[in-house]
Amino acid sequence: MRFSDLLTMSVNNLRRRKLRTFLTVLGVLIGTASIVVMVSLGIGFNQLTMEQIASSGSLTEISIYSNGGQADGGKDPDYMTDDVIKQFEGIQYVTSVSPLLESDILIKQGAYQANITLIGVTQEYLKNIPLKEGKLPEAGKKEVQLVIGNMVARRFSNPKSNKNYYDDPSSIPDIDFMNRPLFVIFDMDAYYQSQSGGASDEKNPVKPPKKYLLPASGLVEGGEEDYNTYSYDVYTDIDALKTQLKQVFKKKPIPNQPTTKKGKPYNYFIYNQAVVQVDDMSHVTEVQKIITDMGFQANSNMEWLEQSQKQAKMVQALLGGIGAVSLFVAAIGIANTMMMSIYERTKEIGILKVLGCDMNNIRNMFLLESGFIGFMGGVTGIIFSYSVSFIINKFVSGHMTDLAGGLSRIPLWLTMMAIGFAVVVGMAAGFFPALRAMKLSPLAAIRND
Repeated sequence: MRFSDLLTMSVNNLRRRKLRTFLTVLGVLIGTASIVVMVSLGIGFNQLTMEQIASSGSLTEISIYSNGGQADGGKDPDYMTDDVIKQFEGIQYVTSVSPLLESDILIKQGAYQANITLIGVTQEYLKNIPLKEGKLPEAGKKEVQLVIGNMVARRFSNPKSNKNYYDDPSSIPDIDFMNRPLFVIFDMDAYYQSQSGGASDEKNPVKPPKKYLLPASGLVEGGEEDYNTYSYDVYTDIDALKTQLKQVFKKKPIPNQPTTKKGKPYNYFIYNQAVVQVDDMSHVTEVQKIITDMGFQANSNMEWLEQSQKQAKMVQALLGGIGAVSLFVAAIGIANTMMMSIYERTKEIGILKVLGCDMNNIRNMFLLESGFIGFMGGVTGIIFSYSVSFIINKFVSGHMTDLAGGLSRIPLWLTMMAIGFAVVVGMAAGFFPALRAMKLSPLAAIRND
């Protein structure tokens, strides 16, 4: 008997018992939909966690901090210098390294001013900063060009009114970074001493430090309330910043830079922090361990991601298990339907055997019927799952701004696996009833009323 004949007979047998077939398919539908929706919630939770972690920094990025202690028991402090940065660059899987040179500055525009951290970084690091307006600082320029964070304007205040605009973003001061001049003070100690009237002696009061007119080359993407990694700080090319700091402080110690035991500045720059980019997130943990073994502190978002993924897998397994119970109940319903079908079609089975029908064909006919029930339940269950997922995302995600991608997410592989699993469960449930049909005695089946 051909496969097409078996399929036609199986479909016709199911059509003759529409109500029973419908109720059995309904059970598979509910079971399939339960698994898909539950697993989709687990997938959504996992992907949402990854998106939240990625939004706070790259998943292939490692932040390195200097301990500032002794290096392997030696006499010299374990400082992070340009030589150390080159050692980081030589580590396998590392694509780029950017030291972060920080300088506390005062920016003035009109009646407003703000204490800001100016961070000098490499050109590779600057390329990661998304811009809303303007361009990145050009390489090789001696002049410091500023990339302003999108929330920096909230840090400005009027020293005469002492109003804090940070807590009241609705009344942010009118600061035009791109079109109006920005005056920058680097020597903060001299500035505050001159403001408070401090002096080494009464005859030699501290003079106000020089103000530098620096251009803003670009603005970080986002509004005044859209937080990202680059929101609160100002960035520039690290080589230009080094040149500027040497020009401002000359032979005096540069703020945030350590000095020798005699209080003299080093003839090279020392960094408190550096950022390492790794070629793939699977290598982050390995590179992080190498850096830690070198005596530096190393942090990455992969630490949080691995913990979150473990929790997500537990949640996903729990939710999938709850859905699997429903499909198990549906499998019992399929087995019951097929057993009832065998009892009702005993004489038909006997006639087929007397006519010389192959036992395997009889088995396959019942397996096809149970598999077809699983297929119909799987397909309709997927359609129902998409509807439930849409409702969840519509009403739940609408109240949570961080669920832009949806809480319930059904990838294509889950759709195909759910349909295939429903068919396998259906055929497995019909396997023992099919064996029973094969073992029926032909004569006893024909005599059956």
